[in-house]
Amino acid sequence: MKYVPASEGRFVPASHEDAVHPGVLKRVIATDSDINSGQVMMVNWARLPARSSFRRHYHEDMQEIFVLIRGQVRMTVDETSVDMTLGDTVIIESSEIHEMLNLLDSDAEYIVFGVSAGNGGRTIVVH
Repeated sequence: MKYVPASEGRFVPASHEDAVHPGVLKRVIATDSDINSGQVMMVNWARLPARSSFRRHYHEDMQEIFVLIRGQVRMTVDETSVDMTLGDTVIIESSEIHEMLNLLDSDAEYIVFGVSAGNGGRTIVVH
């Protein structure tokens, strides 16, 4: 797991912008060295209802990148937990067991990207 808090790093002009008067700024949260080679399998906007969690599971062949866009959640990957707030990112490698718990009495929302190496792996629920 790689955890990138929103407070880490600063916004800089995008490479195609004027450095003095940029029209857009960026904060890099992942580079090609952080993202596995493969095919993007999905980009989902997900909602995690108040105080709920998704089931502990892992993917045999898919890396996932979660960006929290609303709420506060606890992401547990294997035995490590991080509390995420707006803009925080977690990159989860294939075979890492993970679950997310919504810590608030309102819905949380996140964007998740899945990158597969193309080896036909399954999603395994862990009980």
